[in-house]
Amino acid sequence: MAVLNIEKYPSEVLKRKALPVEKVDDAVRTLMDNMLETMYASSGVGLAAPQVGMGTRVIVVDANISEDDDYPVLMLANPEITRAEGSVEFEEGCLSVPGFTTLIKRPSEVTVKALDREGNEAIIEADGLLAIVLQHEIDHLEGKLILDRASTIKREFYRKRIRKNAAAAG
Repeated sequence: MAVLNIEKYPSEVLKRKALPVEKVDDAVRTLMDNMLETMYASSGVGLAAPQVGMGTRVIVVDANISEDDDYPVLMLANPEITRAEGSVEFEEGCLSVPGFTTLIKRPSEVTVKALDREGNEAIIEADGLLAIVLQHEIDHLEGKLILDRASTIKREFYRKRIRKNAAAAG
């Protein structure tokens, strides 16, 4: 397995809608394995293929952040939300938007249909942190970042900081 480079805002690949996986084959499984390794190396709880420069509908998730958590580790292709209920607000961060967090309101429970690592159909019923992480990663597959869900003021403040840092570096 390999640790991949994580794309950072304003990378164009993060803004594009990812394409469906035709078939879960060895190349897709290798991508999933490498993404999981990259996510762990970066202390993340989820990662989407666009975040590692790949325009495919693949995500990995491990929402176990405390010893009391008992969520499954998920490697999914073509995930889609088929049911969303309730409401919860959660302060989210993102490996592709370093140094930025924002309070996001999302459904508190979701059902996700996808293909698992072996190419079999999987149905995941999720609530709590797992539901939030799944929605966050599926947003990436649609070309959406947490910046897109932040207030205009917060978004513009972050963009100015990025431009200022880029100007200072270059």
